[in-house]
Amino acid sequence: MPDAVVAIRTFNRFYTRFIGALDVHYMESGLSLAEARALYEIAHRDAPVAADIQTQLGIDAGYLSRILRRFEKKGWISRGRGSDARRRPIALTPEGEAAFAALDARTRSRIADKIDRLPAPDQRTLATALESIQTLLGGGEAAPWRLRTFRTGDMGMIAARQSIIYEPYGWRREMEALQGAITSAFLRNFKPGREQCWVAERAGVMAGSVFLVDAGDDVAQLRLLYVEPWARGLGIGQALVAECVAFARAAGYAKLVLWTHTVLESARRIYEAAGFQITEVAMHDGFGKAEQGETWELEFGDGGERLVTPTGIEPVFQP
Repeated sequence: MPDAVVAIRTFNRFYTRFIGALDVHYMESGLSLAEARALYEIAHRDAPVAADIQTQLGIDAGYLSRILRRFEKKGWISRGRGSDARRRPIALTPEGEAAFAALDARTRSRIADKIDRLPAPDQRTLATALESIQTLLGGGEAAPWRLRTFRTGDMGMIAARQSIIYEPYGWRREMEALQGAITSAFLRNFKPGREQCWVAERAGVMAGSVFLVDAGDDVAQLRLLYVEPWARGLGIGQALVAECVAFARAAGYAKLVLWTHTVLESARRIYEAAGFQITEVAMHDGFGKAEQGETWELEFGDGGERLVTPTGIEPVFQP
């Protein structure tokens, strides 16, 4: 059995006990866990219909219908007009709002008590780990992502992730050594206002990154663009390259160059769309096997704009 399957099953056994999911009445509310979740969905949606709640909870339509009938008998919900019960809008009554508020307060208090023993840094680690689980297992569920400038600890993560991601290409220790050399040199020689590293994050997890460094003679170099496999197709790669181009132009560089490989087709499409052109193609075996390397360039006809140095504002993107 795969390690991930074992880990998920082990976590499920722990977490169902941790939150009291197996208790007859969830949080001593007199409700089952499914009923509590249905009440939550009604409270947090604008006039939802039964079909929407069923889809969100992933439960049987008949089971949900029985839950809603029980809520009606308690006077917790009202339902709009319509011949199809599954399409009639549902809303909480004042009694239902009071019932949900009590359950919500009790749930928050119980969880706060359970994690109160953890120091603040550990609580942040916990929150990030939970967000990572949701991101990785959430399938098509959209979560916002953002770009930020680099911070402590990013360089080691970037070098490690790229070395792992490129391993299937047969690029061996030479590639990993290059990643480490580039990231460490960036930290040692960083030139504020002339160089920058941007990191993409989704749900608190690194989703990709790119560097812009001063190559001398008014030339900037784009380096180490990558996007995590699970984050591809969201426009992150395009946004990272756009940040590099905007920064280089604003910093007054005359030209932006990069080095990539013919085999990296997705990256090449991004560069081409951003206006880069191939200026040189050459074979090399610097990563342990023969590969075709490519030099691409983007010239700024105005010689750069010499605008105010970019501030590193962290925009948020909703896919």
